[in-house]
Amino acid sequence: MSLPIGENRVVSIHYTLTDGDGKVLDSSEGAEPLAYLHGRGNIIPGLENSLDGKSAGETLHVKVEPSEGYGEVNPDMIQVFAKDVFQGVDEVEVGMTFDAEGPDGSRYHLLVTKVEGDDITVDGNHPLAGVELNFDVQIVDVREATPEELAHGHAH
Repeated sequence: MSLPIGENRVVSIHYTLTDGDGKVLDSSEGAEPLAYLHGRGNIIPGLENSLDGKSAGETLHVKVEPSEGYGEVNPDMIQVFAKDVFQGVDEVEVGMTFDAEGPDGSRYHLLVTKVEGDDITVDGNHPLAGVELNFDVQIVDVREATPEELAHGHAH
């Protein structure tokens, strides 16, 4: 008998992720299924909560609102910096990405969204912040996690 999905079980799924307009954003099609340790925050909460109690062989469509996905767009994460902040970069262009460290030591991934003269606008929000996410999921396998997986907090 198949185990139900629950805390500390390793779950393998195939999925296709689309946005609210039906545009495919990601998919496991043609690849190995995604394996994760359930209940450890390894996938977004809206998807993980929807899978709870399901079993291998089941398929489902899950609609995840931004609050249960990558969050709403935070306007405080959009900032303008002077070009001289980007030391060692000859030409800063829209679409470039940079990794930065905040004053508290936290790491941020920044996307350049606008360049006006010496003013560079960057967005530190996750690229899918504010986006409704739609998952078509096929549950491939559910098994008990190994002691090593439990200790590390993720599937191996």
